[in-house]
Amino acid sequence: MVLGVGLMSVLLLILPPVTYATTPSFSIDYRQNCFLKDGEAFRYISGSIHYSRIPRVYWKDRLLKMYMAGLNAIQTYVPWNFHEPVPGQYDFSGDRDLEHFLQLCQDIGLLVIMRPGPYICAEWDMGGLPSWLLKKKDIVLRSSDPDYLAAVDKWMGQLLPIINRHLYQNGGPIITVQVENEYGSYFACDYNYMRHLSQLFRSHLGEEVVLFTTDGAGVGYLKCGSLQGIYATVDFGPGSNVTAAFEAQRHAEPRGPLVNSEFYTGWLDHWGEKHVVIPTAAVVKSLNEILEMGANVNLYMFIGGTNFGYWNGANSPYGPQPTSYDYDAPLTEAGDLTEKYFAIREVIKMYKELPGGLLPPSTPKFAYGQVQMKKLKTVLESLDILSFSGPVKTLYPPTFTEMNQAFGFMLYQTVLPVNCLKPTPLSSPLNGVHDRAYISIDGIAAGILERNKALTINITGKAGSRVDVLVENMGRINYGKEINDFKGLVFNLTLGADVLGNWTVYSLSIDEAVREGLLSASSGFISTSTSFTTSSPPALSPPTFYAGSFIIPNGIPDLPQDTYIQFPNWRKGQVWINGFNVGRYWPSRGPQVTLFVPAHLLSTSVQNNITVLELEASPCSSGSCTVEFTDTPVINGTVKSTGHFKSSSTDKTFWSRTILE
Repeated sequence: MVLGVGLMSVLLLILPPVTYATTPSFSIDYRQNCFLKDGEAFRYISGSIHYSRIPRVYWKDRLLKMYMAGLNAIQTYVPWNFHEPVPGQYDFSGDRDLEHFLQLCQDIGLLVIMRPGPYICAEWDMGGLPSWLLKKKDIVLRSSDPDYLAAVDKWMGQLLPIINRHLYQNGGPIITVQVENEYGSYFACDYNYMRHLSQLFRSHLGEEVVLFTTDGAGVGYLKCGSLQGIYATVDFGPGSNVTAAFEAQRHAEPRGPLVNSEFYTGWLDHWGEKHVVIPTAAVVKSLNEILEMGANVNLYMFIGGTNFGYWNGANSPYGPQPTSYDYDAPLTEAGDLTEKYFAIREVIKMYKELPGGLLPPSTPKFAYGQVQMKKLKTVLESLDILSFSGPVKTLYPPTFTEMNQAFGFMLYQTVLPVNCLKPTPLSSPLNGVHDRAYISIDGIAAGILERNKALTINITGKAGSRVDVLVENMGRINYGKEINDFKGLVFNLTLGADVLGNWTVYSLSIDEAVREGLLSASSGFISTSTSFTTSSPPALSPPTFYAGSFIIPNGIPDLPQDTYIQFPNWRKGQVWINGFNVGRYWPSRGPQVTLFVPAHLLSTSVQNNITVLELEASPCSSGSCTVEFTDTPVINGTVKSTGHFKSSSTDKTFWSRTILE
């Protein structure tokens, strides 16, 4: 049938225009040894940023700075325990809003390399695995253990559909997805586990998505870490032989793009070790070699961020990481531009055009000065408001997991079964204090037991005297075969030759009590300002809460601003600002002295409240009882050395030794 010209004209006006746009695609071209993005050869220059270590209000600022450095992609981990704190309860809100983060990446023009685990390492508590997995005491993590796989399947059933919505071929920014993390460095070497994950990821994400693995740049690591059907990549840092490192990748992947998934711009710190600084010259030299070869690279970290609260991990032999995860990265913990940032930008400029426009500046910092602190109560005096669940009586001490507590502190109480008129050893003979125990006898501080370091103290007291053991979880091991890291008193304590029993145990909800203002409301302030003496401060005091407040005038433009809090002559503890757990302070051990306080935690409309739990001894009985806000960070302070800890990954030490020695 032939239509008239008039009718044809009407139909053309009604029908939508035909478009011939192709579906977005991202794949591997094994013939040309490169990635293909929408059919064109593509090379990514990426940087690592962990959304879980940066407040949501600063995500856009940090991502813009990464984009302006010349990066065309970012890489991020998804910490399982950050989103599923208890089994079956998922949290993707606020600072955990993964989809908002991904949308920001796309809006700015950054592609995403996603690393969803289930294990991530990342110097994060238990490598991102939730501690409730340890309810099965003999569980083999990162293996085909049926209980572990069942939990993984449920979690990935929540997470992977979110990732699927944001895949590049579905209109999102995610171009590649990592399966597990550095599995070749784990003792299990369970190929069935990796096959299970591969099938699980494919079932949720489809056959088109590029899945990859990351392992150390050695054939031995790739043997257990790589799997057919998943593209194998390597990681190595400055000072490495770049050609040799990529030859290791070629052993697993004879064809395809060269990829360094973790090129180290800095390194991690431990309490009791010097702050690590990796020279900028070494970073830019190796980065240039990598880019000159046409390889793809991810700079780990481009910004480190902060282990707020209790999220830091630890390495073995037990050495916890500090609150700061600055990492000597191109952007500081607070997102400030560094010499290393500009040097890396100049290298990238040699290989691709940089974006036009102005660089976002470093955020301003403000020194709010000293804040007078006042004593509230000791932990022992506050049990009625700290232990929501009440006491549990047991013959032998339970772990945190058995008490359904993930983080923070637990209190164990018993009595001396015999007179100890002479100093008698109270010991942790099987190294059962995980991780640090503050001992009091009838309310008087007696000493500290510390994992691997202080296994015995001498105590005195009469039969029937109360023994209080406040145990601090300092962060779970995040790497290696010891990630099954139980917390609390994991073995019995002994008094002389006798095993202590008949415990009363309190699970402490300190964060909730601080957030709800229960400590200040219940006790009132006990002023210390009139009790200063000229005597030296006590060697040790019972763990005690202190509080203070300050006002930021609302008439000053641009306030509040970021700041740093420090603790002159305080020893060790935890600090909350307006109910938010900023993190651990430990200036007596170092290297970190100040803690980063982002501006969004502060208010100009009401007073700002500070709560401190000092675990060892405050300066308040013999001097100035203050904390101080400064505009200058100190994360490289004097260190009280406690011995050498292994690096996060044994496969990474070869280059760090080269750079640091």
